[in-house]
Amino acid sequence: MHMKKLTTLACTAALATLSGAASAQISGNTVKIGVLTDMSGTYSDVAGPGTVIATQMAIDDFIAEAKPAFKVEMVSADHQNKADIASNKAREWFEREGVDTATELVTTSTALAVMKIGKEMNKVVLMNGPASTPITNEQCNDVSVHYTYDTYALANGTAKAVTQQGGKTWFFLTADYAFGQALEKDSSAVVVANGGKVLGSVRHPFPASDFSSFLLQAQASGAQIIGLANAGADTTNAIKQAAEFGVTPKQQLAGLLMFISDVHSLGLKNAQTMYLTTGFYWDLDDETRAWSKRFFDKHKRMPTMVQAGQYSSILHYLRAINAIGTDDTAKVMAQMKKTPIKDFFAKNGRIREDGRMVHDMYLAQVKTPEESKGPWDYYHIRATIPAEEAFQPLSESRCPLVKK
Repeated sequence: MHMKKLTTLACTAALATLSGAASAQISGNTVKIGVLTDMSGTYSDVAGPGTVIATQMAIDDFIAEAKPAFKVEMVSADHQNKADIASNKAREWFEREGVDTATELVTTSTALAVMKIGKEMNKVVLMNGPASTPITNEQCNDVSVHYTYDTYALANGTAKAVTQQGGKTWFFLTADYAFGQALEKDSSAVVVANGGKVLGSVRHPFPASDFSSFLLQAQASGAQIIGLANAGADTTNAIKQAAEFGVTPKQQLAGLLMFISDVHSLGLKNAQTMYLTTGFYWDLDDETRAWSKRFFDKHKRMPTMVQAGQYSSILHYLRAINAIGTDDTAKVMAQMKKTPIKDFFAKNGRIREDGRMVHDMYLAQVKTPEESKGPWDYYHIRATIPAEEAFQPLSESRCPLVKK
């Protein structure tokens, strides 16, 4: 009896030691996620508070699913779309607050700034709102994941469809920072490749409220299509003012990055028949509807692709940590890259060596008011763009991590 008791105690001690060793692999036995986003500015509807809600949903679902031995916490902050604020906050989180990953970020300038801090401090950076292709080309690194979409995918959907349907001459109205410039460049290449011609472009400040002078230049160009290489409030303001100044319907607008929140803000009367490319639509299938209803109950708005992508990326990250029992950055990145992603958001998803998460994208056309059956019933899905076609092929990559 005495020997049996000692054996039991020894086994218990051994299990406790193993358990302690496992927990020790998670720094502070807590995984801490930092959401850096635009909480009140141009992109707050696109990302903002909705991405904080999506992150918490992912955390709650992960805990319910995995019942992990470690804790999961979230902090959030407003970077105000300023690179210096974003990088300073990320450094503070990483150095003083035990944050393991900085995520969302929404603007290219803030993303590139935080990517540098993440690389310097060996912390994971998960991006869902930023769009520029340099993130996974010249500026790529081995701690960053570009998850939801990029300017190559947008151009490959919208610009290609509009040009092939007869919109052969283009003029671009472009937000004057890295994202707008990348979107104009990628879209111009697609227009030309499909037999179209770019007649010119004009760059506007970011953010902007008065588009009159820029729209007049676009009007004077005589282009059939005015490509809006901007996003958020800039896009919706440009569309509204184009109607006020009589630019439309004589010339057609192509919103190269439009979200369901933009269509909701504009109303179907102003946005009807426009094409757009998206990585997610709430009414795509039973899975998207079920998750979106949960999100709507919390946010009172249907999710954008950034908000849906945020949930998916956080859940993928947490599952990777749980699978390998450590939050070591290199090991987590390796696990995330080797694990396929198949959920309500990502069909045929995987993270490549350049940090690009490739997945199916969708070409959508905005419904007319008569076609819509109710609030948020805004899109016809006209085509599915397979993952390998939607994003830049690795053979064209300029990322130094890609072996040629």
